[in-house]
Amino acid sequence: MLRVEQVTGGYKRNKMANHNISFQIDKGEIVGLVGLNGAGKSTIIKHILGILKPIEGRVTLDGVSLRDDPSYFRPRISYIPEVPQLYQELTLWEHLEFTASAYRMKREKFELKAGELLKKFRMEKKINDYPQTFSKGMQQKVMILCAFLVEAVFFIIDEPFVGLDPLAIDTLIDLMVEMKQRGMGILVSTHILTMAEKYCDRFVFLHEGKVRVQGTIQEIQDQMKMNDVSLEEMFIGVVKN
Repeated sequence: MLRVEQVTGGYKRNKMANHNISFQIDKGEIVGLVGLNGAGKSTIIKHILGILKPIEGRVTLDGVSLRDDPSYFRPRISYIPEVPQLYQELTLWEHLEFTASAYRMKREKFELKAGELLKKFRMEKKINDYPQTFSKGMQQKVMILCAFLVEAVFFIIDEPFVGLDPLAIDTLIDLMVEMKQRGMGILVSTHILTMAEKYCDRFVFLHEGKVRVQGTIQEIQDQMKMNDVSLEEMFIGVVKN
């Protein structure tokens, strides 16, 4: 589904944040992107989204790159950023309407799906409120609602659990697993490794802008010769070595 091929790039040509990064995510798979602060996780996500243009390499979705066909590429990806990006002059419901309009959803389908999501995340009573009145966790919920509202085939979620309460985290994970079972691919950047170990199928360890190791937990254990150890222990081993 999504293929990142030998991507090198960053914000400055003389200071690359990503170096020759390659990995892929298949349909019906959740892949965890793991790394310290400054490891290059958010930068590679920006390369995937087309916010940054790689100096070398390419990113394709079903074999099509953003440069080849923007109208095919963009509507098929849904993104939840680490820091909520909201319009202060729009209510929660207007954010959902705006998102549905951008993705050309039919009104009946939009209202049905929006209602289901609002109920899941216990936000039904907030639809006429403005983002500036919301806590950080509630603002993050708005981003989640907008992302899962549209009919994308691939999701990118950057540090999704920041600010969320335990019930919202559980709801989000259930929703991710549901989307996975429908055949969607999901890339999740997270620091919460004990949780990621439970729901991710594979992992990509980034350190200092490079992929150090990737695969299932068993495959990484075999590569690192660290049998019967947790994801967190293996990641710490990569960073220290």
